[in-house]
Amino acid sequence: MLVLFTGFTACRKQAVDNSVLPVVVGYLIPGQPISVKVYQQKDITDTAVYGPLITGLKLSINDGTHTYLLSETATGTYTYPDQSILSAGKTYILSFTYNGTTVSASTLMPAKPTGYTTDFDYAYPSSTNSPGIILPPAFTLRWDNPDSLNHVVIFMNDEASPPSVSGRGLNAPINFTIDAKQASSLAVYARSFNYYGTYRAILYSVDKVYADALKSNANTSSQELTDPPTNVVNGYGIFASAQTDTLAISVQ
Repeated sequence: MLVLFTGFTACRKQAVDNSVLPVVVGYLIPGQPISVKVYQQKDITDTAVYGPLITGLKLSINDGTHTYLLSETATGTYTYPDQSILSAGKTYILSFTYNGTTVSASTLMPAKPTGYTTDFDYAYPSSTNSPGIILPPAFTLRWDNPDSLNHVVIFMNDEASPPSVSGRGLNAPINFTIDAKQASSLAVYARSFNYYGTYRAILYSVDKVYADALKSNANTSSQELTDPPTNVVNGYGIFASAQTDTLAISVQ
């Protein structure tokens, strides 16, 4: 499974030493490995997404009752093998020491989505674009959301070499994300799909920090001087949690 959110920048456009504070990238998702990466901040002129990974740290996650020590299984990648520690309603606090300073972040695990359905499980994208013609949604996804939780839907194509929809361009993205915000339904248009095949429509209920980071990623340009949202104390990045459910959609 791809990481939910990969666009969190590690660059601050200020005349400061970018190596002072670490950048944390970690997601707690039941059914997926518990893994946290810690990076140095990249230099302003660096074209990489992040700076170098930081090795040799001692990371722990506390769930209010127990503290779990993570192991460094690859350079700068810290993991915990038992996913059974993840459950809805618990707050998880990540902490470690870097350059003599305690770095921490917390996330509240949301409830797993329920009542996830679709009125149709297929879409027929057109290879032509007719000006002035607005087609109705191909299908509508619905789910229960009595508490107005934040939701995101990620569409993942399962084909090894999916054929592209004619006229969409060779560099058109295969997979894509739609922020459903705090709604309980999402209308999806056939024009959203650039390739044919079977897609997984993965519904994520996400905590607020992830929702804020997603909005920032969508609205931030390289000309802006502000830092993206972060819930990391004495650092940058994101430590968030989510739960998922999945439907299959056929794009023909």
